[in-house]
Amino acid sequence: MTAAQLDRSLWTARDDSAERGDTRRLAHIVEPAAGQTPAAGEPVLLGFACDAGVARNQGRIGAAAGPAGIRKYMAGLPAHGLTRLLDAGDVACEGDQLEDAQERLGLAVADLLRQGARPLVLGGGHEIAWGSFQGLARWLADRGDEGPVLVLNLDAHFDLRTGRPGSSGTPFDQIAHYCEAQGLALQYACLGVSRLANTPALYARAAEVGAVWVEDRDMQERHLAARLANVDALLARARHVYLTIDLDVLPAAVMPGVSAPAPYGVPMAVIEEIVLRVKASGKLRLADMAEYSPRFDIDGHGARAAARLAWQLLSA
Repeated sequence: MTAAQLDRSLWTARDDSAERGDTRRLAHIVEPAAGQTPAAGEPVLLGFACDAGVARNQGRIGAAAGPAGIRKYMAGLPAHGLTRLLDAGDVACEGDQLEDAQERLGLAVADLLRQGARPLVLGGGHEIAWGSFQGLARWLADRGDEGPVLVLNLDAHFDLRTGRPGSSGTPFDQIAHYCEAQGLALQYACLGVSRLANTPALYARAAEVGAVWVEDRDMQERHLAARLANVDALLARARHVYLTIDLDVLPAAVMPGVSAPAPYGVPMAVIEEIVLRVKASGKLRLADMAEYSPRFDIDGHGARAAARLAWQLLSA
């Protein structure tokens, strides 16, 4: 599927039209984005079907099927006031042609931003972040806008590896290098970091790029008020926000379908409240979700969680 096509087979849901009231589900309001003019700030779905970054990072592949898997569970969710959902299809990575796929993803994201849309990109491994950011950077460059940009990553991993070629472990290092070279003001924040999933070298690199981070043990429900205050402070200093959610930030019992399931993780309630706070800021330009792999999911648990987060980002 190209980024101009809509796979209707993914968008099926029960029909309750014989019942009273509004019974529409997302499957009933989805439309192909091609040829449509999004309203200002209207969310538009885009997929990134890619395993190359996870393979390069020596992880368990399967995330290329993530966009389709999430859509299938989104299809049955009630529309609740949404009148349409635009779906721009998938950018697919062929084999190991990661850099080409990331560039094409960036072009698709930039095009949606120029149209006034707010892209929601479904991955794919977390290499999605370098592709998504390229799109945001193109849009900002067209506008002559130097930020500041907040890249808010909800993730168990910093993904600041310095080795090349790029992989699912390098995107935020690539973003940091780009911003330094282009003079784009950047704040990188990673919430949910697991000390047991990141080496001292990664913590050192996070300090070098001026990152803000909070470890998973300080991201539990009892910490929610403090974490929302942290998020508010980050949002206040930003002009534009790119929110990226690596689904492996969630506990394995909630999100088993990822390359690296989290034995501890951050509760869904905390992640959702942060997502809602970012969306309410009016500064969110772009969001994506990464690493969902249907082949490792259990009874659709992970897909349901991902679909719920996507719904929250889509809703008015």
